[in-house]
Amino acid sequence: MQIGCHVSISGSIDKSVDNAVERDCSAFQIFTRNPRGWNAKELTEKDVENFQGKLKKSGIEREATCAHMPYLPNLSTPNKEGFEKSVKTLVSEVERCGKLGIPYLVTHLGSHLGTGEEDGMKRLVEALTTAGQTKNDVMILLENTAGQKNSVGADFEQLAEIYGQLRPSKKFGICFDTCHAFVSGYDLRTEKAVKETFSKFDKSVGMENLKILHLNDAKGEIGCNLDRHYHIGLGNIGKEGMGAVIKTANKKKIPIILETPIDDVRDDFENLRIAKSLA
Repeated sequence: MQIGCHVSISGSIDKSVDNAVERDCSAFQIFTRNPRGWNAKELTEKDVENFQGKLKKSGIEREATCAHMPYLPNLSTPNKEGFEKSVKTLVSEVERCGKLGIPYLVTHLGSHLGTGEEDGMKRLVEALTTAGQTKNDVMILLENTAGQKNSVGADFEQLAEIYGQLRPSKKFGICFDTCHAFVSGYDLRTEKAVKETFSKFDKSVGMENLKILHLNDAKGEIGCNLDRHYHIGLGNIGKEGMGAVIKTANKKKIPIILETPIDDVRDDFENLRIAKSLA
């Protein structure tokens, strides 16, 4: 089983590997830079060397690592300046992942800000297609959304429509977030429900395109569109559903990443322990 969590790069980017090892991860996700700003500090040769050296020593497979886009970019925005900055950041992140040897970059699909799904999707496809021309082997993964107001890509059919327009196709894949799927209306609470939901996903998007799974329980009810992740087994998806999702990902050899909260209830260590026990 390849399972882990999003880990901090605080101090230096190679510290992320230390944090992953400390948590007994066999997969992990990082931000390659400060996720709350537009500017990124350049990666030095030493940064890359230290990260790759520690990763090799850790025993964690390169294919079980991924990075996530920072928070500010909006790839569906109608704002011209914001769109150009967002595309530039996406291209930069693909390049940074290429330098580090990280094979996957997960991206949110953005908000059309009230201009309509069709226009938002058109801009999103343009942004992703531009980044897809980057000359390295990094795959950009589209993450299904929670269905918040003005968002695109919560519905599997719409996600498939976006994905089907992207070229070159080998540069793109999917990241499936359990919390997002559940609060956008897809049931994951029982083994039967998980089987049915992934069957719908396979029919629309294709399981072969699923490269990373974000394992998060949900604070909100099914169909509420509230993007609030919760501790494994303690949210509205629950232990049975979480366990069934883990088994599905394991069967398909898809790396699992937890993005659960750290609070008085639980930390990363305990959430990972629980997730492993459900397998």
